[in-house]
Amino acid sequence: MAGTSLLDTVTSVFEQAASKLNLDPGVRALIGSPEREIAVTIPVAMDDGGLATFRGYRVQHSSARGPYKGGIRYDTGVDLEEVRALAALMTWKCAVVDIPYGGAKGGICCDPKALSKRELERLTRGYVNMMDPLFGPQVDIPAPDVNTDETVMSWIVDERSERGALWSRASVTGKPLVLGGSRGRREATGRGVATAALHALRRLGMDPVGRTVAVQGFGKVGSWAAKFLHDAGCKVVAVSDVSCALFREEGFDVSLLTEHVSGAGAGLLQGYECEGMCEIPRADILTLDVDVLVPAALEGQITADNAGAVKARIIVEGANGPTEFAADEILAGHGITVVPDIVANAGGVVVSYFEWVQNLQCLQWSMDDVMARLDALMTKACDEVWNTAAREGCSLRTAAYMLAISRVAEAAAARFSSIPRRGG
Repeated sequence: MAGTSLLDTVTSVFEQAASKLNLDPGVRALIGSPEREIAVTIPVAMDDGGLATFRGYRVQHSSARGPYKGGIRYDTGVDLEEVRALAALMTWKCAVVDIPYGGAKGGICCDPKALSKRELERLTRGYVNMMDPLFGPQVDIPAPDVNTDETVMSWIVDERSERGALWSRASVTGKPLVLGGSRGRREATGRGVATAALHALRRLGMDPVGRTVAVQGFGKVGSWAAKFLHDAGCKVVAVSDVSCALFREEGFDVSLLTEHVSGAGAGLLQGYECEGMCEIPRADILTLDVDVLVPAALEGQITADNAGAVKARIIVEGANGPTEFAADEILAGHGITVVPDIVANAGGVVVSYFEWVQNLQCLQWSMDDVMARLDALMTKACDEVWNTAAREGCSLRTAAYMLAISRVAEAAAARFSSIPRRGG
């Protein structure tokens, strides 16, 4: 099954967990399928005077538990199937950490690096113009994702405000502080990954101090995860990004790595130097003999082809769908614990939820308050998943999906009293 798509992986895990729950077939079809899928063509006036068109998408997977929630990504690989899979992941992610959202995802098929800032702004405003009736603080709340950031979110806020939308700030998260963003949002996903990793180590009776860590993808998620794990006493021995993979047996000073990437490295690890370090093939970072592996790059990194070579004791999924369905059984056979993406990388949507709450109440919490709330919510979710796995005799991934699916099914049943939750 090597090369399985993200949608196939998400669907397979959903079906496995739904069967274990003995979920009614009608309910399974209802909550397992997107409620709405939108594909649009966006015209953009280019800087050279020409006109270009781009395909944009938004999939609203579930509103059973609350407004749709999910990021918007700009990438050449964006298509309806990918967005559909990511929207489903958002539904289960919000449900497993028990925040009052449904799931959605959006994207535009484009190469953002080939567009000027003005062209990106026109593209963003055009996307909002097409999707605006579907966005709103009680309807659908976008956020940053791959190749989008707080600047893009600012354009969305402004476009919605110019169109007379009420509570436009609360209809977008991941904004800069001056426009109602939340403290801690940049760190949130990586912080959540680190919290899940430290929780797993302790659950397995392993003192975090001195435990070795490899991080694939030293970007918005991986760099923060590395920092917080380093601060907790772990030894980050390997890091990688699109430019290279670096290994240092004594461990890296993560602050120096971050300083290089944000300065001389121009966003990349390439060119970083320190004593005792060597460069390794990028693929090798997945098979290093470490205590914790954090795949925080792209989906489909651990497959049936390479899962047998993975030596990490614990995998904590920083990216969405980094492990293909066929690889899970192989990893389990080797005694490797996998903390699934819908739990491990939920810190971002948790703090997005905090941002939304602050906007609606016209408040702004302190960094300490945000981090304390994030840590508490992530720890609670991790405990619930681990306890479910122990009770049901299943993997953490299956347990996480079982928790999420049961919560969404319960919400659907409460809204429509004739819906059964379990089959006969």
